[in-house]
Amino acid sequence: MPQVSFSLLPDDGRLWIFAAAAPLDDSRAALLLSAVDDFLARWQAHGAPLISGRDWRDARFLAVAVDPHVEGASGCSIDGLFRTLGALEGQLGTTLLGGGRVYHRDASGDIVCTDRRGFSELVASGRVVADTPVFDTTRSTVGDWRTRFELPARESWHASMLAAGAAPG
Repeated sequence: MPQVSFSLLPDDGRLWIFAAAAPLDDSRAALLLSAVDDFLARWQAHGAPLISGRDWRDARFLAVAVDPHVEGASGCSIDGLFRTLGALEGQLGTTLLGGGRVYHRDASGDIVCTDRRGFSELVASGRVVADTPVFDTTRSTVGDWRTRFELPARESWHASMLAAGAAPG
């Protein structure tokens, strides 16, 4: 069976992160995960099954990964994954695909999704600081998902936005 538990994938596994613009309740998350599981069970590249798995965090973040030591995902196989997720967006009532969204935890610990401009405004107002937990959806390996996905803004690409949003002294 090509789909395996995410915990069995190697740290250098190739990773794609999809982030829901709005959190998914249990029923919508179940719909998403069922569709992803169905896709992964038959996912192939050039006729060869891909050893893959998925993880789900915080009612927002879907990670899909492939073990590159067995067979690598091809452009067409990756397109199939994106098509599958894109087809679900209407049923889920949120966006999974597309960039430009920035995710962080606010002072109460809730996950906030905003665009880059909105994030910059939060930095300028002092509501986002160097210690604010952020989510780095640009991570591309399983190991990074496990250890470097949520981290203080100063330790991520978000740090450049902190410097740009700082008021002159």
